[in-house]
Amino acid sequence: MKFSRSRILFAALAVVLVAGLAMAHSRGGRRGGGDFFGGPMLGFFTDYLDLTDAQQAQIKQIIAKEKPGLEPLFKQEKQSREQMMQLIQSGSFDESKAQAIASQEAQVHTQLEVGHARIASQAYQVLTAEQKTKLAQFIAKHEQRFERHLHEHEQGERPDQAPNQ
Repeated sequence: MKFSRSRILFAALAVVLVAGLAMAHSRGGRRGGGDFFGGPMLGFFTDYLDLTDAQQAQIKQIIAKEKPGLEPLFKQEKQSREQMMQLIQSGSFDESKAQAIASQEAQVHTQLEVGHARIASQAYQVLTAEQKTKLAQFIAKHEQRFERHLHEHEQGERPDQAPNQ
């Protein structure tokens, strides 16, 4: 079960990163900042996969088409987090209210993830076979690192500590 969970996590990471490549370019250059779809990590993937200007334009177009549908969801998710923080700081915790806020946030988050996956799926189709292979290798490498970290965590070890003797 752990293996499939990490595989899903890294697959989701990959598609979200691919989807954001063009937005990183459009928000201040290849390593530009920006919103969910921008930032230095995404700029790294733009460079790492060596996207052509045409590919970047195609991905940017995909994102531009889909982004307006996601923006209200980002706002709803932010409001849910703010409501939860208010509840936490209120001094009187109401479990049923926390449950309602968490359920609402989970529904919004699910819609966001589906939207991200839709964008990423379309963006992934823009990549060449070589770029897809390169991305798959990158994901596999990071998945191995994650699995190693998970195993160490399960064993109660930390990379900066020697095992108990």
